[in-house]
Amino acid sequence: MLGLLLRVLPFWVREPLLIVLGAVLGARITYLAVHDRDGVAAGIGAVFLVFTAIRVRVVVRALRARRNPVPAASADGAPTDAVARAWAQAQLAAPVPAPAPAGAGLPPGPVTAQKEPNPWGQAVAAVTVFAAIAAVLWLAPDVLPAEDDTSRAASCADTEDEALPAVYEKAPRPVTGAELCEALNRPDLARLLGTPTEIATSASGTSNTAALTDGKVAQPEAEVRFDTYSVNLSATYNELSTAQYVKLLKIAGTEGEKDLRTLTVLGRPALLSSDPTMKIEISLGGEGSSGPVQQGPLARTLSVALDSKDRGGSYDITVWSESGALPDDGVLLGIAEKVLPTIPLRSVR
Repeated sequence: MLGLLLRVLPFWVREPLLIVLGAVLGARITYLAVHDRDGVAAGIGAVFLVFTAIRVRVVVRALRARRNPVPAASADGAPTDAVARAWAQAQLAAPVPAPAPAGAGLPPGPVTAQKEPNPWGQAVAAVTVFAAIAAVLWLAPDVLPAEDDTSRAASCADTEDEALPAVYEKAPRPVTGAELCEALNRPDLARLLGTPTEIATSASGTSNTAALTDGKVAQPEAEVRFDTYSVNLSATYNELSTAQYVKLLKIAGTEGEKDLRTLTVLGRPALLSSDPTMKIEISLGGEGSSGPVQQGPLARTLSVALDSKDRGGSYDITVWSESGALPDDGVLLGIAEKVLPTIPLRSVR
């Protein structure tokens, strides 16, 4: 189909089109090759650029031949090959007037000369149209969503058929682990973490209850894992406010160890703190044995009160990595500002 279009298009439309496409594709492929250090892609980009240079040379020679339609002659009176070829291309591109019949006189009426198409107008029109198309192709990877990556990302497990603890049936109703997972497992979560090219490897949500509460305090949580970072989102529906929790940490003398930082997020009291994760080794048989609980990599947590009045309970967003590296606090704030407004409000059934 493309070959047919190129054969049908006039010379002064076809050649600018090839120049625009060759230049844009060559520059784009070469840029990506340098960015990704891909030698094969660099070679392909060079081929496009060389092809573009050849088409530019053909157009320049055709323009020169069009200005001088009579080919220059060599010393023996024959036209040189290079000039003759350029002259022939220009003649093929120009419309050929029909010959007058032999013996015919002047026409009875006034004769209107056929206006020859302006090559510059054709070239400018072709370049304008296809430059717009090339701009769309150039910007498409940065503007359009990566549908393939989204389709391959991990999805939250379906837990609708699982029986919820009785506390989730009370009013006001707590959110479930599935709802938290739906809110956390966003298509742009990797970008918010500063690793936009990564894809979630797992996503899950559980509707638990807080320890030592005899199932009377709901504590759902969700977790999304990437190759670099893991993110946990939980909700605790107890009577402990953020201000009270800060006072308890100060009384215990752990304020410095946890690197506490109080702030306001979405108009609610919030707290940033650091804690080590727990590492547990469990043997499933064989000669090995289970080991004691050990400290794992450091994790950073942002706790945000459930409401602006800080009447108790909080949403907790925790980020950690196996390497121990942590993003800056602005990453957690960005996640909270995007994720928390999408969590369903506690409602009465």
